[in-house]
Amino acid sequence: MIETTAWDRDAALTTARILLEIGAVNFRPEEPYTLTSGWKSPVYIDCRKIIFFPRARAKICALAVEKINRHVGYESIEAVVGGETAGIPFAAWIADRMLAPMAYVRKKPKGFGRNALIEGSVPTGMRTLLVEDLTTDGQSKIRFAHALREAGALVEHAFVVFFYGVFPGSLQTLAAMGVTLHHLCTWWDVLEACRDGSAFPEEQLAAVRRFLDDPVAWSEAHGGVASAEEAAREKKG
Repeated sequence: MIETTAWDRDAALTTARILLEIGAVNFRPEEPYTLTSGWKSPVYIDCRKIIFFPRARAKICALAVEKINRHVGYESIEAVVGGETAGIPFAAWIADRMLAPMAYVRKKPKGFGRNALIEGSVPTGMRTLLVEDLTTDGQSKIRFAHALREAGALVEHAFVVFFYGVFPGSLQTLAAMGVTLHHLCTWWDVLEACRDGSAFPEEQLAAVRRFLDDPVAWSEAHGGVASAEEAAREKKG
């Protein structure tokens, strides 16, 4: 378990406020979103919006690098790899700030040419940071980490801007394969940031709190998957 410091809490609220400001936070309890894992959720975060806002992305990437330096080390990452597709720009910006080589890993081989799964150079034997924009239950991180390890990379750390922080098994599954997930903020941080203004009506915030208190029951009651195992089967398709 990573110790949460005062710096981490401040970084989380700063990130949450940025996401609210740029319109990346979406609350829709009356018409739930279906996440790629099959979970039903009244909330949706669109981290891809960050790429459009230069000052927002600069601040978020600066916080990301500081987070990695604090919790992993200043010279402990030798390569940065983005997960297709949303993780690629964040990996590029973070690698640039860390003065580290950068590559990206595909969800599946492209099917022609070299049929490559990893683009750039494979970081064989290198301590590699896997980067994506967000995670719900961690399943894509597991697949990407396996692919990188099979290619010879050393993957013990993954980073995301946003972690849902509510669905069961995500941190435990990654931890079981020796991968520590680092993130800037969660939905709880967004709710705290919402206290500073009137971004959403109170009735919507109350509905989101009910979801966060028991996301599995909420998902099942609204027609989504009802367990981590079912979510994993849904993703395998």
